[in-house]
Amino acid sequence: FNESTDLMLAVQRYQERHGCYPVAVIADKIYRNRKNIAYCKEKGIRISGPALGRKNKTLVKAQRAQERLDEAIRNAVEGLFGVGKRRYGLGKIMTKLKETSETMIEMGFYTMNLEKKLRVLLTLFTKRACFCLKRLLYRPSWLTGCYIAV
Repeated sequence: FNESTDLMLAVQRYQERHGCYPVAVIADKIYRNRKNIAYCKEKGIRISGPALGRKNKTLVKAQRAQERLDEAIRNAVEGLFGVGKRRYGLGKIMTKLKETSETMIEMGFYTMNLEKKLRVLLTLFTKRACFCLKRLLYRPSWLTGCYIAV
């Protein structure tokens, strides 16, 4: 199974959902074939990754910077897939029905999102608690105004 044919379908679904085509598609090398590149060029979409054929030695600084930015974004996404496979069991899904597999994948991503939101809430709560404790310990209200003039 070669998933490189899924790019056009994904772009069409994006267009149906948002009413416009994406500015760029940041994808693996497998998606950079002649057919997908021509499709993206026709729709005015920039597709990330190295060009087909020999490496271009005369890239402009802005193009190199854009490629580095695309790689950074793609690496972050791939890292999240790796975390999902290791920590949330997305690499061990062995259900037989398509619907069951999709449900398991959705639950894995739902759990990942929920844990991230809980982590943010815990961080905010901890910062607020530390602020209140510092205020209580270093400026106790029962000592305010109780100075003795000698």
